[in-house]
Amino acid sequence: MSHRRSTKIVATLGPSSSTPERIAQLAEAGVDVFRLNFSHGSHDDHRQRFEAIRALEVKRRQPIGILLDLQGPKLRIGAFENGRIALAEGDRFRFDMTASPGTQARVTLPHREVYAALHPGIEILLDDGKMRLRIEDCGEDFADAVALTAGTLSDRKGLNLPGAVLPLSALSVKDRADLAFGLELGTDWIALSFVQRPEDVLEARALIGKRAGIISKIEKPAALNALEAIVELSDAVMVARGDLGVELAPELVPVQQKRIIQQCRSRGRPVIVATQMLESMIEAPTPTRAEASDVATAVYDGADAVMLSAESAAGRYPIEAVTMMRRIITEVERDPLRTHMLQASRAALEETSADAITAAAAQVASTVKAVAIAAFTSSGATTLRAARERPSVPILGLTANLQTSRRLALAWGVHPVHTKDIDNFNDMVVRACHIAIQENLAVPGEKIVITAGVPFGHAGSTNILRLALIEPHHAGPDPGLAE
Repeated sequence: MSHRRSTKIVATLGPSSSTPERIAQLAEAGVDVFRLNFSHGSHDDHRQRFEAIRALEVKRRQPIGILLDLQGPKLRIGAFENGRIALAEGDRFRFDMTASPGTQARVTLPHREVYAALHPGIEILLDDGKMRLRIEDCGEDFADAVALTAGTLSDRKGLNLPGAVLPLSALSVKDRADLAFGLELGTDWIALSFVQRPEDVLEARALIGKRAGIISKIEKPAALNALEAIVELSDAVMVARGDLGVELAPELVPVQQKRIIQQCRSRGRPVIVATQMLESMIEAPTPTRAEASDVATAVYDGADAVMLSAESAAGRYPIEAVTMMRRIITEVERDPLRTHMLQASRAALEETSADAITAAAAQVASTVKAVAIAAFTSSGATTLRAARERPSVPILGLTANLQTSRRLALAWGVHPVHTKDIDNFNDMVVRACHIAIQENLAVPGEKIVITAGVPFGHAGSTNILRLALIEPHHAGPDPGLAE
């Protein structure tokens, strides 16, 4: 069960993992949140996966998060007369707006916005950085470059501009259609690709409102220059190391990963570490030792979740990949060093009663050896504050809002439970104690710490801390789990 480990697992669905049976196996293996990658597949494909997850959620009586990952604006060159060309170091090459097939000397780059961001000396990366060219001259509809590396270039390869902030919306026409579809379905999280600046998050927020949480994917160097503002405006963040690793020098990616994780933890925003975590398991039944260490590092750093992409979507061993990730997480979380590292990196508290209560809850739980913290919440903010403290015991995220419970499936250490509203102090204690027993977190004679807010059911009003002893009668009839 997810509450036996604190770090969550996000898994991408695809051709290897789209049947209801396979999705159920992935959840049993340890998946907390399922990712629907809208760079691939049709709306019908994703609808079927979505419905299978929701049916599984009802069967398991456990909230499951669904993350819709938008493709974002993809920059690609055009096609070549013969499908591909070979460039030698020092070769001259032109990008232009001409629609004719490419040759040894030129190719179409049909994105006028790109030319506005170019200037002599800037580098263009093609095919995930395999080809590098430097701009020598440019205008509003052309760019002359020189090849810095030798290699082949084929049709419609992707293009990156690490040294430029592009005048592009983070939401393409396709993204807007996919977003409307996902919101209609009722997805819990929207991952926004190629965020460059805070305005990109604000643009998405205007369309999404509160219907889903926004995950800003940090995969552009420009985003690192505005990281604090982007984190503040987002509901969660993803360290998307694929494109970030193309546009940054490899030695800089681990440094920035730690910086992003720490910034998110300080603001209480869930953070996902993604891309190439167990990549060799696309084809092999076991990972490399370096990959195992990579996952472990994210856990030691206190990331809320680690993510599988092609490993679970298109790989030969999707169940084994999830199982391996769960095993690595479990082993690291047993290490006393990890606890010391999390305690040493706790963020400073804000001067609010809610922060004071949640910080005190973690301290009280440790002092009296309570077995869990039960956090009643409406919007999820109370539970996320509790998670930010990285307490030594599981957090029961208790909410009457089903969507809130699903979003909390992403948060560190949180075991979300959809329950009915509470009306009074006695109801609060009885409900929390009963659920702690029901979810196998406590037995009679043990203690739990409870946080809530008065008036009950109002967002942002956390002002109660209660220590409760689990009594035998708390194991009685269900006092109000939501259907």
